[in-house]
Amino acid sequence: MMLKRKVALVTGGGTGIGRAIALKLAENGANVAIASRNLSHLEQTGEELRILGYSVLPSQMDLRNKSDVERAVGAIVAQWGAVHILVNNAGRSGLSMMNDPDDATWHDIIDTNLNGLYLVTKAVLEKIPDHDGGRIINISSVLGKFGVPGYTAYCATKHGMIGFSRALALEVVHRGITVNTICPGWVDTEMCDIPLAGGGRARIAATIPVGRVATPHDIAAPIVFLCSPEARHITGEIVNVNGGSVLCG
Repeated sequence: MMLKRKVALVTGGGTGIGRAIALKLAENGANVAIASRNLSHLEQTGEELRILGYSVLPSQMDLRNKSDVERAVGAIVAQWGAVHILVNNAGRSGLSMMNDPDDATWHDIIDTNLNGLYLVTKAVLEKIPDHDGGRIINISSVLGKFGVPGYTAYCATKHGMIGFSRALALEVVHRGITVNTICPGWVDTEMCDIPLAGGGRARIAATIPVGRVATPHDIAAPIVFLCSPEARHITGEIVNVNGGSVLCG
């Protein structure tokens, strides 16, 4: 219960990694708000957490929309009085080939992964009390460490998240707030269903030094540590939780 009485917001908290993070934070005593554009995912995960006896607030939110973000953050504060922990997990992937005449995918990935990150973080920072265990965790990717052909937009945003985290860590350190980044690799979630299908899982696992695809729990567990009082001296760090994949980039 090392996060007892803390209030956390997890974006993209309805499924996959976000759901696992919300569950682990709640298991450790936090009141958890989960945000997503998908109402059905929010309702399902919210009900699961309530059945387990945890304090949860589902909030439908489009993180690309400033007024939507401010409304959602305001609702959290109205319910619990503050926000102590922000996990910026929501994101969008996809191919963005440079020879594609349509720029829509590029703009949507940038708008979601970077502008959304900025808008949510800015709104939450106004509500985090100084010197009270403030934590911001940004979920980047191994593609924030190296490039992959066809994923210029995604790689640009995930590299950008790392720079954002390092600069922000120095900007808010005087408030006792830490900012760190997690870089997952392949994770067994809906986002990876197609490449993991059939023999894909075995082929992908063979490229990972530890020999297996991560579970969402593998990503959530170190985040709980970074949110805890035990991690108060860790800020501006990039934590690789990818089975050594980044070593092979």
